[in-house]
Parts: sequence; C-alpha cells; structure tokens
Amino acid sequence: MATLILAVVCCGLYPLVVFGIAQVCFKDKANGSLIVDKDGTIHGSALLGQNFTVEKYFHPRPSAAGNGYDAANSSGSNLGPTSQKLNDAIKDRIAAYQSENGLATNAIVPADAVTASSSGLDPHISFHNAELQAPRVAKARNVAVEKVLKLVRANTDPADLGILGEPGVNVLKLNLALDKL
Repeated sequence: MATLILAVVCCGLYPLVVFGIAQVCFKDKANGSLIVDKDGTIHGSALLGQNFTVEKYFHPRPSAAGNGYDAANSSGSNLGPTSQKLNDAIKDRIAAYQSENGLATNAIVPADAVTASSSGLDPHISFHNAELQAPRVAKARNVAVEKVLKLVRANTDPADLGILGEPGVNVLKLNLALDKL
C-alpha cells in the first residue's frame, strides 16, 4: 500500500504540481526560453548557443558538443591543461580569431573566444570579445561601429543576481537584432 501511495504522490501528483507552478510562474523558462518572432518563427533558445560563421554575424564560443552546438551531445572536450592537442587547438583558434577580426598577431584574445564552455552550448560571449568583433561585423554590414556597439550593450545580460560571474552578450539575440537593422 505504501508503494502505491508513494508512486501516486511521487510519480503523479508531485510532477503535476511542479509542472503547473512552472507554467504559471515561469512560463518562458519552463518552455525553453525560446526566441520567437512576431510571425511565430522560432529562431532558437536564449539558453543554447548556435554556430555563426559568416562575417556579418558575431561568432560564439567554440563548441566541443558533438558536431558543434549539438544539444544532443552536450559536453566538453575532456582535454586538460597539459594536453598538447588542446594547446595546438587554442593556438590555431587564436590565429584564426586575430585574422578574421583584423587584429595584430600579438593582440591579446579573450579566453572565451578560443576555449569551449563545459557544456559546449554557452549562448554568451564576454563583452570584450564582442567589442573586438564589432568592427568586423560593422564593416560587413556597412554600418557604423557605434551602432553595432549600441546593440551589443542592449543584448548584454547582467551578472547573475548582479554579483555572480561577469555580464555576457547573448550571441543569438544580438545577431537577430542585427538582422532587424
């Protein structure tokens, strides 16, 4: 009898109550924080990174998730700080970042531009990373850098609770805002 009661409470009532509270109090988050256009087109989730490689878009962090930004294979690379393979990959990414953004070969590159997050699906880049990419994006779109930087600031999420971590620029939201220009 105890097993039956616990099964009904734990496997039926409790999940329904939590689901109901989530739908009432946190509807957007409970449904994946989807970014939806006025016409109903879903562009993705504000919580999951997407790969952008074209010059006119801001580029996200590198991803080690599956084939790159594959939410079904979310994971890091498992390469440690003594891994030669990781060191070589970072050197290659630094050179590519400097080249695509027109930076000097001795320019300092933000860590988030050349290292993947632990999930491989981080939707944010640092503000500094976005600042370094802004001239490339502005040139490709033939708009003023100041206008692009204004959009960067508008799409920067504050640190969690105002003190945990650093502010981050949501790449998908920013790129969608750029497309609306």
